Amino acid sequence: MSLRHELERLLGKFGQDSQILEDSVLIGCSEQQEAWFALDLGLNSSSSINASLQKAEMETALQGSFIKLTKALFELNVKDASLLSTAQALLRWHDTHQFCSRSGQPTKKNVSGSKRVCPSNNIIYYPQVAPVVITLVSDGTRCLLVRQSSFPKGMYSALAGFCDIGESLEETVRREIAEEVGLEVDRLHYSASQHWPFPNSTLMIACHATVKPGQTELQVNLKELEAAAWFSRDEVATVLRRNNLSNQQQSGAIPFWLPPKLAIAHQLIKEWVEKPTCSPLPA
Repeated sequence: MSLRHELERLLGKFGQDSQILEDSVLIGCSEQQEAWFALDLGLNSSSSINASLQKAEMETALQGSFIKLTKALFELNVKDASLLSTAQALLRWHDTHQFCSRSGQPTKKNVSGSKRVCPSNNIIYYPQVAPVVITLVSDGTRCLLVRQSSFPKGMYSALAGFCDIGESLEETVRREIAEEVGLEVDRLHYSASQHWPFPNSTLMIACHATVKPGQTELQVNLKELEAAAWFSRDEVATVLRRNNLSNQQQSGAIPFWLPPKLAIAHQLIKEWVEKPTCSPLPA
């Protein structure tokens, strides 16, 4: 039996129309050049009773279980997490771009899902990502960590913000740091980047920044942040060494915890702890 026939059989067993296979999108390929596609079964849009029944049937038949996407991303290896991130972002884009912004007519997905086309005027729409700068600020001996109300309890991370139209990355870094904590950037340098599917498809651009000497007093914008504080290298290094952060945080063993290893914020913080003498460029 071919893979497509097997998928159609499973979909039929779960009360799904096999036509939804046409909505699948290409997310990569194996080392053997086998194409990998992703498909949204639409369970979240179904009634709660039907969705629960279908999920239970699928979990039994496929010997697995559904978990939240955010949790899944941090439990998978880097390669699988990247595929899942790509699938979520691409499927969401197709779901929210089904009509042409010029004609109002339905758009059509190509076979791979790399674009959508309006048949009435041939306008082509491509998936887009929003650039977000995430910056770890340091005064030389300490780093600045912040938390938003949407963060899991006890978690602190680096500052982050979307790039405005017309801004360079450097301008975004300076503006975000000034707006959120009232600090002036002295020097900054680029570290790395990462695709991130939340809240929508974004390109996280990671940077390190140092602030003006003697100008480290924080003016926290409480409309943007819940808290912000300076932490020493020893404090941060201690938290990085913890293995079971969530359990220890709940028991009061540590005052805060950091984003998981897969998140680029974690890599920024780890980089700062391990390479305190990196050579930045003028902002």
